Amino acid sequence: MNGRKLLFSELKLWTSGRSRWRGVGGSGKVSFSSCNIKVCIVGSGPAGFYTAQHLIKARQDVEVDIYERLPVPFGLVRFGVAPDHPEVKNVINTFTQTAKQARCRFYGNVNVGKDVSVEELQRAYHAVILSYGAEANRSMGVPGEDLAGVYSAKDFVGWYNGLPSCQQLSPDLSCETAVILGQGNVALDVARLLLSPIDTLKKTDITQPALAALAESRVRRVLIVGRRGPMQVACTIKELREMVNLPDAKPEMLAADFEGVAEALGDLPRPRKRLTELMLKTALELPGEKEQERRKKASRVWGFRFFRSPAEVLSDPNHSRATGIRLAVNKLEGSGEAARAALTGEVEDVTCGLVISSIGYKSLPIDPSVPFDSSKAIVPNNMGRVLHAAGLYCSGWLKTGPTGVIATTMNNSFDTARSIMEDMESGALDVSAAKPGAQSISTLLESRGVKPVTFCDWEKIDGVETRRGEVSGKPREKLLTVEEMLEATRT
Repeated sequence: MNGRKLLFSELKLWTSGRSRWRGVGGSGKVSFSSCNIKVCIVGSGPAGFYTAQHLIKARQDVEVDIYERLPVPFGLVRFGVAPDHPEVKNVINTFTQTAKQARCRFYGNVNVGKDVSVEELQRAYHAVILSYGAEANRSMGVPGEDLAGVYSAKDFVGWYNGLPSCQQLSPDLSCETAVILGQGNVALDVARLLLSPIDTLKKTDITQPALAALAESRVRRVLIVGRRGPMQVACTIKELREMVNLPDAKPEMLAADFEGVAEALGDLPRPRKRLTELMLKTALELPGEKEQERRKKASRVWGFRFFRSPAEVLSDPNHSRATGIRLAVNKLEGSGEAARAALTGEVEDVTCGLVISSIGYKSLPIDPSVPFDSSKAIVPNNMGRVLHAAGLYCSGWLKTGPTGVIATTMNNSFDTARSIMEDMESGALDVSAAKPGAQSISTLLESRGVKPVTFCDWEKIDGVETRRGEVSGKPREKLLTVEEMLEATRT
């Protein structure tokens, strides 16, 4: 029997008997009520959990099932947040409370679009919310970007944070100078990790292979390159302050990059003004005696380079690996946030053996049935309502593009949840007919040999990781392959 027929027969059998079947819940218990509204969320990162949280709190008759491709939840909180930012990961406690709600279930190890289609989910649920984030890299589009020694920040971050698909990366850290293209928070995370004292990293949840590689790293200088100027830099003041205070590291800036910036400070909004003032102070002011002494002893160097765009990654004579990068020199047209970088025709070459592109993530289409705007790399939507697709919604970066911090995603997700509730109340989302939800999907997955991981299973993985971490004084030692994760659920 094919999937569609199987799903239809399950639905027919269930609706005819008004079954009180109860599916596997986060605690491993069974929980299902035939009269409740069934909502499915694809993706268990911040967008997925915040959307679920808002729906469950707002309506007592909503049940939410969260499907995740990996056996482990929390998305970019686990695989994107820097290891030395444990306070940011505390949001996992809130997500765990949501996952343990009686009306919420987690199904890990389920690849939507492959193991089950979005159309099959739509037939089983009243509403389907796509929250699977942005997993691809934006290409630099320059010659040489495929050379050895050139990595995307997404893959580099995934490598040190334990994302299974990035564990074969093995970056070559044998050079002295690294160039990071992009000046957002991810770029600064990477720069900080490359230059941090190894004793600091030993106390974090960075993976053991990454820790070993960084301990042997010869990288001593990191340049963080942006196409526009100091007043358009994309990082936040917290990340900049961490760079300024990084032990055994000193800043190296070009005074020419800051011409006219001090005069423009008065017109900047307060957050931008504070950020720019700290940059100016770091770049141009003579530090106090204590700071001068600290900088004199520093063995590592970091610095911003503004008004530069990548033109070409330079290679060795065999064209086998990166030996430098050619940067096009820009000038700004316009001012403020809207200022645009325009080429001057000048170029300059920087010798380096490591190039990391941090120019943004992008979402990918998940299923042919789902509308997708390839130019913007988002699902076209209106306040989270997918255009021309009744009952289909989106939240997070898939909705807006990769922008903002976790709090931004929270507000974005709450907005989508409010759109869904408005549609329930107005009748735009039909919730009058009973739907089977996880009952039929679980049967489908079983017929296809897919065994979902419950939240109870995740807690087994969590226990294994934290016990492994205790041995070496770390919060956890992450399991690095899907096979290891699934094995831990069997204990």
